Amino acid sequence: MVDTPAVEEPFSVPSDRMHPEEKRSWFGHPRQLARLFTTEMWERFGYYGMRALLTLYLTKHFLFSDSQATGLYGGYTALVYLTPLVGGLLADQYLGSKRSVKFGALIMALGYFTLAFGGSPAKPYATVNGQRYEVVVDHFVDRPTSDPAEARFLIDNGKKLQIRGNEDGSISLLDNRTEAKRLPKGSMAAGAERNSLTIAIMLIALSLISVGNGFFKPNISTIVGTLYDKADRRRDSGFTIFYMGINLGSILGQLFCPLLADWIGWWAGLSLAGVGMLISYALMQFDGGRLDGYGERPENAPNKDIVIYIGALVAVPVFVFLFSNLMNSAPAAEGSGFIGYLMSLSLMGKLLFGTFIISVPAILIWSYSRGTRQEAQMMTAAMVLIIFNVFFWTLFEQAGSSLTLFADRNTDRSVFGLFSISAPQTQNFNPICIVLFAPLMSMLWTGLAKRGLEPTIPVKFSIALMGVGAGFLFLVFGSTFAGPGSNFQVGLWWLAGLYLIHSLAELCISPVGLSMVTKRSIARVVGLMMGVWFLSISVAQYFAGVVAQFMSVETVGGQVTNLKVSLDTYTSTFTFIAWIAIGAGVLLFLLSWPLQKWMHGVK
Repeated sequence: MVDTPAVEEPFSVPSDRMHPEEKRSWFGHPRQLARLFTTEMWERFGYYGMRALLTLYLTKHFLFSDSQATGLYGGYTALVYLTPLVGGLLADQYLGSKRSVKFGALIMALGYFTLAFGGSPAKPYATVNGQRYEVVVDHFVDRPTSDPAEARFLIDNGKKLQIRGNEDGSISLLDNRTEAKRLPKGSMAAGAERNSLTIAIMLIALSLISVGNGFFKPNISTIVGTLYDKADRRRDSGFTIFYMGINLGSILGQLFCPLLADWIGWWAGLSLAGVGMLISYALMQFDGGRLDGYGERPENAPNKDIVIYIGALVAVPVFVFLFSNLMNSAPAAEGSGFIGYLMSLSLMGKLLFGTFIISVPAILIWSYSRGTRQEAQMMTAAMVLIIFNVFFWTLFEQAGSSLTLFADRNTDRSVFGLFSISAPQTQNFNPICIVLFAPLMSMLWTGLAKRGLEPTIPVKFSIALMGVGAGFLFLVFGSTFAGPGSNFQVGLWWLAGLYLIHSLAELCISPVGLSMVTKRSIARVVGLMMGVWFLSISVAQYFAGVVAQFMSVETVGGQVTNLKVSLDTYTSTFTFIAWIAIGAGVLLFLLSWPLQKWMHGVK
């Protein structure tokens, strides 16, 4: 995700009034920006490097089902976007931004190194008609990229029978490529023996990262803001440079962490993420006085550091409980309807969704009762866009879950026949596209604005929604060329095309989101509205995991049993959510005229 600061009025301080130390600059900006840029780059290196591996780590090392893995991934990313609300508040009131960033960096580093301790891989087995059978894997490699020769065998009375799924859902057990048995659909269930201690360590690691992120993520940006006066004309370009660090760190992390995981093992790739986080901490801790006076504890704020640190650690077992509850939640019974579906959500899902659906109407009711008619209309417009924002990020954030699994299973990842990239590395298409096209999109909007043709914010949101749908349809079209001759694998560039279209859609919605909320909210509740904005993204992350669960494919020992069934499952769901996105975009486009009227000229 790319965040862009709100535009400030231009103002510059005459050079003859500047302190000599302030004249020292980095590309025309305060020299402290270089250190903050690098700090953020290494933090994002660790975060995105680990995130690129997470879903495959869960499905290949721990042998979780697709449903369990994508659900857990969605819950984790939901907390990552929710905890900054608390971390930012604690920094503002007690810790100060700098202490918060350093504490968060240490906790995240601890989380990454803990996650790297994955123990021995889980042992697969299969249950057929209530009887359990051992499953062995030939050419097994416990890495992100599996050996093409890998095969799963069920041991029946000492005989190795290869497991192969069929299009009708049945399972063929092959003896020297000849079908020895055929199991009816639903008669075989895959499972795995996992060390309960190892699972607990993994959940503790995800919880530590979630907590640490809450302290780090909002406050590093706050420190950047303190480098400039509010009217300093360099402010926006300074934030632009800073956010380039996010994309640079993302590209490097998603390149080198999967590379190391493939070369050496999961522990190496995940540990590299931890090393990146330690570098980020060191840049803040050993700054040589360069950041003195920036992000310090608020004046007259009581010192509650120890209490806050202990409270953060106490939150870890709470998060572990939420993750465990999420993993063990049963799906809704067929025919139970929407209420039944909501009741089947995990505790985390109920809390997130419940808070969101209560806060939106509650704030609107308050706006109409306490604010002016104009303020109420502006708040209504903001809330409508926030709701559509949930739709966008729910579908866009398939990148780390279903699209990564699709890249692993149904994508030919060869680059012009010269070399191949791993499935986690395909996530790099997004930040690369952002770096390449963000300046061009900015020039496009500027050029259109000069001609009075720049789309309104509601229209940009609608374009983004239709764009994310178009990206999925592009990939689905590419899948029509995948058949038995290509082992039901789509060419890499069709997946790259999806990421390009999604990135262009992201640039239509992400840069204006925060600005939209701050400008269209009643001043008395702008902080609360920011909370609702980030809550909407957190809800979207959770439901992104839910959507990915609908694309769950039957696996044995982490390997799909039939690639054609896998391809059909992904493409049918991609098609469905694509038309949902396009339909939502068209609806918002039709609503854009009344919404723009309710904004009362605010741009």
